[in-house]
Amino acid sequence: MTETSIRTRFAPSPTGMFHVGGARSALFNWALAQQQPEGRMVLRIEDTDAARNRPEWTEGILRALAWLGIGEGDPHFEGPLFQSAYADKHRETAQELYKNGSAYYCDCTREQVEERRGNPHLGYDGFCRDRGLEAGPGRALRFRVPEGGPTVVDDRIRGRVEFEHSAIEDFVIARADGSPLFVLANVVDDVEMRITHVVRGEEHLSNTPKQQLLWEALGHTPPVWAHLPVIVNEQRKKLSKRRDKVALESYQEEGYLAEAMVNYLMLLGWAPGEDREIMPWSEMVPLFAVEDVNSSSAFFDEKKLRAFNGEYIRALDTDDFAERCRPWLTGEDTPWDAADYDPEVFRAVAPLAQSRIAVLSEIVPNVDFLFLREPVEDEKSWSKAMKPGVGREMLETALERYSDTALEWNAEALKAATEEAGASLGLKLGKAQAPVRVAVTGRTVGLPLFESLELLGRERVLKRVSAALEKLRAQEAAQ
Repeated sequence: MTETSIRTRFAPSPTGMFHVGGARSALFNWALAQQQPEGRMVLRIEDTDAARNRPEWTEGILRALAWLGIGEGDPHFEGPLFQSAYADKHRETAQELYKNGSAYYCDCTREQVEERRGNPHLGYDGFCRDRGLEAGPGRALRFRVPEGGPTVVDDRIRGRVEFEHSAIEDFVIARADGSPLFVLANVVDDVEMRITHVVRGEEHLSNTPKQQLLWEALGHTPPVWAHLPVIVNEQRKKLSKRRDKVALESYQEEGYLAEAMVNYLMLLGWAPGEDREIMPWSEMVPLFAVEDVNSSSAFFDEKKLRAFNGEYIRALDTDDFAERCRPWLTGEDTPWDAADYDPEVFRAVAPLAQSRIAVLSEIVPNVDFLFLREPVEDEKSWSKAMKPGVGREMLETALERYSDTALEWNAEALKAATEEAGASLGLKLGKAQAPVRVAVTGRTVGLPLFESLELLGRERVLKRVSAALEKLRAQEAAQ
């Protein structure tokens, strides 16, 4: 095995979602593959379990990898390859192990083993090791674990890990019908696909001695093993789909940028050094070394991920930012009618919004006032801004100033007019602009007010301020 012939594999569990832990594993494998001219990352779909074999799940894996920048079109990518295509080789290898004495047939039932051992937790006792059974109904094929000594796994992250053979039972590698178990199929696939590096989560470490024994029994040098630290939440508990937001798709739908997610996931257990964290993929790849991955658990900090994403959003040029926001601005779920959306207006406001959002989905509440026919109704914002003695008085004064056709309709002039209106009522600009903001946008917070008024236009601003005044007067009359 040479470093110039790295072939690493990524074999995710086919499910209805793509786990962020799986995404991290894929990226670490991808970085290794890209470090060598002939390096390859093999995507393997382990599809022999019919209950977990759905075409749409495979498509989901491919889409998720493509979003991360991994997939067809790159010479370092190979796949998807399907485990089911190697079924004949699995059976053939099981027989090879039987014939060379590395495996034997066993007809013991679980109940018989428990009865002999007197404890259901002790595992198989090797009863059929020397019985010389041949294949037959009810006879599974077991691997003959060597007696005495340990199997030593040289893990690039965890160092030397010893597994005493006395603690490893003679495990089943093929059922009575000849179908192989996953432990055997996994090794055969790796051998057939010429895998040199296996980089995966630490939950697989306990399977490694069995797999290494199979590699050696088949006369092959085991691959380089590297078991990544578990990813935990704030309570330092392993991320769980039942408790935590772990689906990569959910982050994508929320508006996280792929490059920000890639950057963040690469730092879960590894650091590029130089006191840098924000770093493009092209710079991380040559620096990555699996030996530098920390064996301690890695904390998935969504707040930090948001901060990363905000940094990447602010670094986009305006055209790129506008294009990336488009799905949220023109999709079926937008709160405004498609005919009311104006891309040129958004293009003008984009630089203001770009510095204020952390995920792309936040663009909608920041700019909806421009494309909705009426501003949103937020009672909390209304009550806060439209206090007696401030709200109606300020809107009346602002309406008078804004209606003056001599007023130039630009942000600078609108700010001066609002400041003057507030001063006439003894209000500083901060308090003076609050009723105007809520009347026009529906919210107490948002984009810079005066630039927003300029973009919205005199006619729509006057209409909204007038409508807010009418509502205030009606409320006062009712009281």
